[in-house]
Amino acid sequence: MGLMEIKNRIKDEAVRVGRAPESVQLIAVSKVQPDERVEAVLSEGHRVFGENRVQEAAGKWPAFKEKFDGVELHLIGPLQTNKARQAMDLFDVIHTVDRLKLAKAIARLAEEMGHCPRLFIQVNTGEEPQKAGVSPAEADEFIQECRDLGLPIEGLMCIPPADEEPSLHFALLKKIAVRNGLEGLSMGMSGDFETAIAQGATHVRVGSAIFGERDYH
Repeated sequence: MGLMEIKNRIKDEAVRVGRAPESVQLIAVSKVQPDERVEAVLSEGHRVFGENRVQEAAGKWPAFKEKFDGVELHLIGPLQTNKARQAMDLFDVIHTVDRLKLAKAIARLAEEMGHCPRLFIQVNTGEEPQKAGVSPAEADEFIQECRDLGLPIEGLMCIPPADEEPSLHFALLKKIAVRNGLEGLSMGMSGDFETAIAQGATHVRVGSAIFGERDYH
């Protein structure tokens, strides 16, 4: 499908629902993609990328950042507390703050390091036991706890259950964000990003539709 087609579809959907196309940021999800595919997308001028794992990102992005100016890196996978320092050095935005222990670690490190990435709180809208994220019922309290720690919370993130209508989950995430005065909504992937834009997504996370199918072997 490719980068330009995805950008055009984002623009068309934003216009269709009466939004400015630039109000939606495309995060190109480059996890487990070969370096040459990532470099091709960088060469096309795209600069905002998402990675799932700190180790994998650490292995490939410092070199790309030297070669290409203005790269913005988003962590969209779960973050272990013991990797928080490395993540805060590497990533500009972390989408997966999901528990108080991690929030406290980030707050402590931010004070020590003198900087903090922009942060999103992950909400487990489907309340799936295998998925990270705070439950919708606990979200308001957790947002407040993060704010009390002085963390720069920009928005919320969710990954809807694969077998459910995503728009219900996107609407729920937006409702929680609005009542907590949060602007950012990180939601929507290759299969449902247009639905997410219609529901107010500010960040969509698209991988295989840009890079091609992942080869996990």
